Amino acid sequence: MATSPVDIPTLLRRIPLFSELSDADLDRVLRFARERRLARGEVLFQRGDLPHGFYFLVSGQVKLAFSSAQGTEKVVEILGPMQSFGEAVMFMNRPYPVFAEALSESVLLHIGQAVVTELIEQDSKFALKLLAGMSVRMHGLVSDVETYSLRSSVQRVIGYLLQQADGDKPCEFALPTSKQVIASRLNLTPETLSRIFHDLSDARLITVQGKHITLHDPVRLARYQS
Repeated sequence: MATSPVDIPTLLRRIPLFSELSDADLDRVLRFARERRLARGEVLFQRGDLPHGFYFLVSGQVKLAFSSAQGTEKVVEILGPMQSFGEAVMFMNRPYPVFAEALSESVLLHIGQAVVTELIEQDSKFALKLLAGMSVRMHGLVSDVETYSLRSSVQRVIGYLLQQADGDKPCEFALPTSKQVIASRLNLTPETLSRIFHDLSDARLITVQGKHITLHDPVRLARYQS
């Protein structure tokens, strides 16, 4: 893994939550910011660990997931660069309900809870910005529940593929993570995901070569009914 240092002050300015802070306040945040590097497969925190701040993902990919008593894994979220996580649970004084694991070599910033609490107490705009960010996250989770409840397995996969597409034109892309992780994220078994990929390939809507997917006609794919 690369060991070149991260420019933490510049990165803090890229986090929407901190982008409008004064230089003095940013210096305070800087004292509570720590770089963290993870190898692929390394666990950042376990379900049940107590949070002491929140994380900002600089590069790489992290999954949030939990395991059932039967040992099966459910991926709750897949996070990419410039995304933050852990803000809400930080204030609940409760342990993490999920574990976080790096899907690739990743660089993160950990922002300590103490400085966030100080900024909330002194700056109402900062507090509102924090609430807005958590609200967006909550709406995303509600949308996920709606998708899992009201859409068929085929519709879920098509929706995911179209999210990766570049507009309505034919395109090719690499899946951002393993098919197993994507299947869990879509609340499907890996076997079901493979079957749907096969059916869409037979319909000449997509071509699958390993992790590389070609969408031949996104408009027709969006209208596809199994």
